[in-house]
Amino acid sequence: DAESERQTSIYSPPFYSSPNGYKMRARLYLNGDGNARRTHMSLFFVLMRGKNDAILKFPFNYKVTFCLYDQTPAQQHIIDSFRPDIRSSSFQRPRSEMNIASGIPKFFPLTTIQQEGNPYVRDNTMFIKIMVDFSDIPKTLLPYALNLNPGLPTNIQQHMIKQETEKRAQQTTTQPTVLLQRNE
Repeated sequence: DAESERQTSIYSPPFYSSPNGYKMRARLYLNGDGNARRTHMSLFFVLMRGKNDAILKFPFNYKVTFCLYDQTPAQQHIIDSFRPDIRSSSFQRPRSEMNIASGIPKFFPLTTIQQEGNPYVRDNTMFIKIMVDFSDIPKTLLPYALNLNPGLPTNIQQHMIKQETEKRAQQTTTQPTVLLQRNE
């Protein structure tokens, strides 16, 4: 349906960033959107009107990361992020059911996804994760965070990310300093 353009995009079911958080969903154009049409998969984030909006901060101003999972042991996931343009209506408090989608038009090349045996599609299924970064996770930590078992409760994942951040910070501060002296 995507190639014939009978169905240009699909939406994920709506979900919340946390029990008292933002309501959102993904919008995926399997055959691309706009200038990415017929060359890339386009992946977008959609902010929706939710039950908690009255107590949340708008405009929405948190980094959004998409991860297309490699379903093989190689785990060469495709990870890309964007920061919201807080002037865009996409990130203001929703006035209707959902805001205009915003995201990454050239998320993933179609040539790769259309290859037989590619690691991202198994049994006609892809897994895509959306991670809203409320705590400014360093870019170097994203692969670690996205490789955590998605079945773990969010608070456990956040705790593990915090521990890993502290561990890496400690490793960089305890690296031995090597002084080289030239003997004359």
